Amino acid sequence: MSPMSVLTRDEAQTRARLLDVHRYEIALDLTRGDEAFDSRTVIRFTVRGDHEAADTFVELKPAQLRSATLDGHPLDPGTLAENRLPLRGLTAGEHELRIDASMRYSRTGEGMHRFTDPTDGETYVYTQLFLDDVQRVFAAFDQPDLKAVFDLTVTAPENWSVLANGVTTRLDDGTWRAAETPLISTYLVAVAAGPWHSVRTEHRGLPFGIHCRRSLAPCLDTDADELFEITRQCFDRYHEKFDEPYPFDSYDQAFVPEFNAGAMENPGLVTFRDEFVYRSAVTDTQRQTRAVVIAHEMAHMWFGDLVTLRWWDDIWLNESFAEYMGYQTLTEATRFSDTWTDFGVARKAWGYDADQRPSTHPVAPEAVDDTASALLNFDGISYAKGASALRQLVAWLGEKDFLAGINNHFARHRFGNATLADFIDSLADATDRDVHAWADAWLRTTGVDTLTPSLAQTDDGSYSLTVDHDGSRPHRIGVGLYDRTADHGDGLTLRERLALDIPRTAPQPLGERPALLLLNDGDLTYAKVRFDPESFQTVRGALSRLPEPLTRAVVWNALRDAVRDGHLPAGAYLETARAHLPHESDLALVEGVLAFASAHVADRYLPSSMHSTPPPPSASLERRDPHEQAGTAVDRPAALSTLSALCRDLIRRTEDGSHTGLRLIAVRHFIDAAAHPETIAAWLAEGTVPGGPELDPELRWRILGRLAVLGAVDEAAIAEELDHDPSATGREGAARCRAALPDADAKRRAWEAMFATDELSNYLFTATAQGFWQPEQTGLVAEYVDRYWTDAPAVAARRGPAIATAAGRWAFPRYAVSADTLRRGEQCLHEADLVPALRRRLVDELDDLARALHIRVA
Repeated sequence: MSPMSVLTRDEAQTRARLLDVHRYEIALDLTRGDEAFDSRTVIRFTVRGDHEAADTFVELKPAQLRSATLDGHPLDPGTLAENRLPLRGLTAGEHELRIDASMRYSRTGEGMHRFTDPTDGETYVYTQLFLDDVQRVFAAFDQPDLKAVFDLTVTAPENWSVLANGVTTRLDDGTWRAAETPLISTYLVAVAAGPWHSVRTEHRGLPFGIHCRRSLAPCLDTDADELFEITRQCFDRYHEKFDEPYPFDSYDQAFVPEFNAGAMENPGLVTFRDEFVYRSAVTDTQRQTRAVVIAHEMAHMWFGDLVTLRWWDDIWLNESFAEYMGYQTLTEATRFSDTWTDFGVARKAWGYDADQRPSTHPVAPEAVDDTASALLNFDGISYAKGASALRQLVAWLGEKDFLAGINNHFARHRFGNATLADFIDSLADATDRDVHAWADAWLRTTGVDTLTPSLAQTDDGSYSLTVDHDGSRPHRIGVGLYDRTADHGDGLTLRERLALDIPRTAPQPLGERPALLLLNDGDLTYAKVRFDPESFQTVRGALSRLPEPLTRAVVWNALRDAVRDGHLPAGAYLETARAHLPHESDLALVEGVLAFASAHVADRYLPSSMHSTPPPPSASLERRDPHEQAGTAVDRPAALSTLSALCRDLIRRTEDGSHTGLRLIAVRHFIDAAAHPETIAAWLAEGTVPGGPELDPELRWRILGRLAVLGAVDEAAIAEELDHDPSATGREGAARCRAALPDADAKRRAWEAMFATDELSNYLFTATAQGFWQPEQTGLVAEYVDRYWTDAPAVAARRGPAIATAAGRWAFPRYAVSADTLRRGEQCLHEADLVPALRRRLVDELDDLARALHIRVA
């Protein structure tokens, strides 16, 4: 891949002062072969002021630039430098730029991605133009504040249909024309073409559609009613919240293959990763996650599409808002009425982790220098922390004033661009509170505050609370006071939930001492919370008996934070999970706790083997002296044994056919924790787990992957399974299994596929990387740890940001937890010429590695 210049903030501001872009006429021809397509663009724009000879440029990343004309005068294609075609000597007034180019299809999910379905040989293409990939599809002044009208035509093969931002119509000559868009940003233009399977309906006078590739048609049809119901419910709820009606002419949702993100908010044509079209059994929490994504992307139609950020330092205005509104609207309008529990145990941890790394940044940075830097900020801070901040803002401001401020914002900036200052001004006009001070404290700062309770007995025998506040942000929180139930000594009941503003100077009276005092009960703020010693004893004995799942989520997050901070032995977390998860009924909590216990505690925080004893049940969360933790360590085999026993208990609990989702989670994690192949190999041979479920493709590949790690299958078994499931997901499963085989030749082939050639698509690269590194195989792959520091930078430079991110996230040697790995990684950071996407991933992964080393020592 040849280099591509990134657009700087200063360049964008200069160009925005110079130009007013009116209209794009884009003609794409998708019938020119498998490698490239034709792209012809006409851009009509105005140069402002009285310039006599202004210079600027248009972005374009072609396979071949055939011709370019400006106001009828030819431009020299040879002046195209990297991705910039200079436009010199522009005078004030109207101009017309014409570009005729051949463009490359992508295999990495960037630009115009092309995918051939191995199930039936059908081909599909779709665009992903975020953040600066428009230029891979058509010439553009590619920045968000140069909005324009887009008039699009597409020539496609005879049996294809074409989807776009507006309603599409097939013309007599076989081309497709999309209805003109209103003013939108370049990165929001969307096309999806292929022999789609489509299901259509209408709601409130607008056409709604859902689309997927033909091989997934039965799966989409099964869920079509649910998908449309969620879409209608969210659509109607947003119309109750927002004064501005939905601003586009249709609402299509296309589930597309090999998509890098969860979804993309293209107006009128939202694209989703097609794993959301379920071909295997899923839990209700997974269905809720899909529904949250639907609600999230729909919120963007207003916040992001109707009103768009001016520059990428305000990405939080898009993502934090949509994240918050997605969870809140789903809770209010659909059967998924407890979404904040899942947010608390899954999404929020993403934010907490990101905010404690060296790469942390404010929710709203003061300035983002260029597009490459901006791309790095689509992380747990811009999504989860930003949404948490908005949830705290609503708790502090009140929902009525919050929505009034939002509607002010839409009215003032509809079909335009806005900044953080504009948004805060809109909120400030709806309330007497000092929103500007709140924004400075919450949006311009980094890090996670920590809240620690201290209880003191007063002269009359009652108790009072003071809160030690490590941090600078104001917080409005709930404080839960829980007493033991009189008739059941280990049960807990809520006495009172106090509202508390922090900082608070005077102690808070409590009355009798509660058995458990929980800060941030209700999870309305973004902060780590600790327990007083007595409350922690209660937690260890009665966590599963707390009455509300959101309360239990806050507790589990506190335990997770304590492990990561070295205050709670990893083994103590496992024992708490072993004691309480068998009694848990909330699927999001079971999944979240098991995921942390396996992927972090068992796989990274514990050594692969050691002489140890299990932690005593009284191990305290608030240990300050690391020597107090002596004797509480366990090793990975013991952790896997604990996880297997825990999952076995859940499987037994669900033998009566109840709690099918809980049983599915338990089966999945039992497979992942299997230290010996016999049980899961028998399941695979029988095609079912005794008592259910029957093994669908996801479970079959999951078992085969674990058996591959354990050396209990060979290449022939993988090939046989791929014959039974030749789908795209099957290909990924086979790649994952082959890379996981404990065989030197298999490892060599997998490594070469990832780093020596550029043939793997983004999904196949990720699957191969996921299989390659295994905690059980650290000795086998030791030589590749050192090779990673040269091979990963090289492939990242060749293949671009998507593969760079995958190489940094999935191909990183995360199980080589040693001081030498950390030293070598830091040397790579300081000495190698790294593309920004890989550098950011390495900074994060090395910080996580250092944390794992610290936890092991502790």
